[in-house]
Amino acid sequence: MTTSRGDVLTAALTAAGAAVAPDLARAQEHEDDHDHGHQAVPSDPALRVKALESLLVAKGLVDRDALDELIDTYEHKVGPRNGVRVVARAWTDADYKRRLLTDADAAISELGYGGMQGEHMVVVENTATVHNVVVCTLCSCYPWPVLGLPPVWYKSAPYRSRSVIDPRGVLREFGLDLGDDVEVRVWDSTAELRYLVLPERPANTETLTEQELAALVTRDAMVGVAKVTAKREESTA
Repeated sequence: MTTSRGDVLTAALTAAGAAVAPDLARAQEHEDDHDHGHQAVPSDPALRVKALESLLVAKGLVDRDALDELIDTYEHKVGPRNGVRVVARAWTDADYKRRLLTDADAAISELGYGGMQGEHMVVVENTATVHNVVVCTLCSCYPWPVLGLPPVWYKSAPYRSRSVIDPRGVLREFGLDLGDDVEVRVWDSTAELRYLVLPERPANTETLTEQELAALVTRDAMVGVAKVTAKREESTA
């Protein structure tokens, strides 16, 4: 919850042009000038998020009720479950899959998904000989409408840099060791273009329904750091 709230608050602060930065700086200067045994700007991340939220609300830049509703939407109503439906539909409907790979925005909207952080989507397909991985080297651009809020590791500097330099090494750290005959393609998301991986359908699932297939798909597989197996594996935090 804290990480998610921090993500939304950081976006709000950026959109506001860092209007509260001077207040935070003055608060820190006040702390430097007065040794009162407390911190004006807390060192604990959770406390920093709370302080930032309070400051944004006080300045009228963020409505607390609207913030709670937004976070609840992306944590409980969106999340990876939307992307899971897209993948399962593509696995069971060849026509839908063609539309998805040709015009992702339109195909995803057919299932009722889209909106902020999900504009200009591109879907890339994993096959037996090609494996796709998504990263955002500049920040943490991520397709919120289909995957929810980004995991901590996706935003980390090591993942963002090493996924481009040594993608196979990064995938091995996630437990995915690809053969030399598999081409690894790395896609760099931006504010204008976001990617979703269509994982390879696991073998021996021909008799499963769309709903049963959806239960196998994980967020990590839709980012490209894992494969879908006939037995669902939990996504990494």
